[in-house]
Parts: sequence; C-alpha cells; structure tokens
Amino acid sequence: MIKVEAVYWLIGILFIAWAFLIARDPSHPKRWGSSAFWGLLGLCFFFGTWVQAGQAPGWVLGIAVLVLVVLASTGLLGDGKARTTTGPEREKFAECFGNKLFIPALTLPVVTVILVLLAPVLKIGGAPLIDPANVTLVALGIAAIVAAVVALLILRPKNPLTPVFEGRRILESIGWAALLPQMLSTLGILFTKAGVGTAVGTLAKSVLPDGSLIAAVLVYCVGMFIFTALMGNAFAAFPIMTAAVGWPVLVQGFHGQPPIVFAIGMLAGFCGTLCTPMAANFNLVPSALLEMRNKYGVIKAQIPTAIPLLGANVALMYFLAF
Repeated sequence: MIKVEAVYWLIGILFIAWAFLIARDPSHPKRWGSSAFWGLLGLCFFFGTWVQAGQAPGWVLGIAVLVLVVLASTGLLGDGKARTTTGPEREKFAECFGNKLFIPALTLPVVTVILVLLAPVLKIGGAPLIDPANVTLVALGIAAIVAAVVALLILRPKNPLTPVFEGRRILESIGWAALLPQMLSTLGILFTKAGVGTAVGTLAKSVLPDGSLIAAVLVYCVGMFIFTALMGNAFAAFPIMTAAVGWPVLVQGFHGQPPIVFAIGMLAGFCGTLCTPMAANFNLVPSALLEMRNKYGVIKAQIPTAIPLLGANVALMYFLAF
C-alpha cells in the first residue's frame, strides 16, 4: 500500500537534492545558508515520520523550525540565479510546442482526480493500493511524478534531471515564502489551542443580534476574510472562526449544513488571501518574478474581484446552507 509517508519522503529527497545543488554552486552568493535551510527542511520530512509514529520526540522538529526561522530572518538565504533558458529560447520552444506545453500542467489534476475516484477499487491481494486515510495527498504525489514524466517525454530536454534543476531555480526565486502556508496553518492550530477561537466566539456572541441568521453569516464570512488577511492563510483562520462562530452559532444554533457552511467559509477566507501581502507566496512572489514596478500590483488587481466575491459567498451560504 502506498502511504502518505512515501510522498513526504519524496518531498524530503527533493529538498535535500536542491540543497546539494546549491552547496555545489560556487557562484551562489549565500550557498551555505541556503543549502542548510533547504537541507534541514528536507530532513524534517523524514524525521516527521518517526515523530508521527511516536518513535521520536517532537521537540526536535520544533528546534529545527526555530533554526529555519533564524536562517531566513538573518539574511542567510539568497537566490543563486541558477542557469536556465533565455527569453528568446523560451519563445522558440513556445512556438515549437504550442499548446502541448499545457499537457503536463493538465496531467497533474486529471491524474489526481482519476486516482481519487478509482482508489476504492484499486487493490492488490485484497489490500488497497492507496492509503484510504490520505487518498488525495497520495494521488497528488503520484500525479506529480506522472506529470514530470509526461513533460520529459514531450519536451525531451538534453538532461533528464532538468525538472530537478528547474525546481531548484523556482524554489530559490520564491525563497522562504514557500513555507508560509504550512507555517500559517500551524499558527491557526496554535491559536485554537490557546483559546483564541473561544475568546473571539464570546466577543461575537456579545454583539450578534439574537436570532439573526444573516448577521451570523456576515460575522463568520467577514471574520474569515479579516483573519485570513491578517494571518495570510485561510487554513490558519479557519479553526479560529469555526470554533468561534461556524460550529456553535451557524451549525448548532441555526442547524446549518456543515459541509456547505465550512466550504463556503473557506472560500470567504480565500477572498482575504487575494487582498493581503501576508500571503507573500501568492501576492508578492509573482510580482518579484514578473519584475513588476509595484510589488503590490497583484493585490491591487485582485481586490476588485475579491470584495464582490466575498459578498457572493455570504449570499450563497445564507441561501444554501440553511
């Protein structure tokens, strides 16, 4: 059976490979700090397996995270500007391959969906081929490998390790911001454990009009929007607002349908993602990669879509969930 640990180990191998490539690059301005950062992150994916199994202490990962923070915050990370194709070369390839360039990108979601749907019947000797507890993650990992193979078959680069080299280039262009989703999701869990959701719930109940469903929906959706904008990730805001308003008020109080309430609540949070520089990997990194004059240009372009979309989510939740 293919378990999710296999996916994590594959990710760890990639990070360690990128760390090795960086360490071997004498032209890299900060190769040792960058190599240590990505290499340590890769080792965490391996060590986490034993922590999850209860065979190793979790505090080691906590120390590793603090080291990663120190490396990132003290300016020891840098972009090595790995060699890649030039602009004219990319234009030539685009003309040569045309729409075939989209095939690898489309392969990823297509294969993922197919594997998720077929997972219940994919068995070997009566045992499931894919871990039933983590079907989506395992399917995504397999689909990523398939997409990479498809890209190699279509593009036929001179070096079959080109995906690894290009992965390193993109990773360094993004930098530490690549870890923001994971870090902020963990932050949301910590806030919940600390009772922030309970405190917000007490405050919300004190201002909510009794029996007003629309007010409760507004508080939940707008709260998801605001907390996501502040924390940079809807996954971090979700446990707070769900513990405060989503579950006790909308589900238990107004008997809302949990799947609809929580799914649309996440969508309301994603509207906040479109409007915040805290979501650096979404909103600031693209500006840097595209060399935009205004580093907040992506956010400015997204706000006119985000605000009406938030209103649409409020309406959808009000009319569909109750």
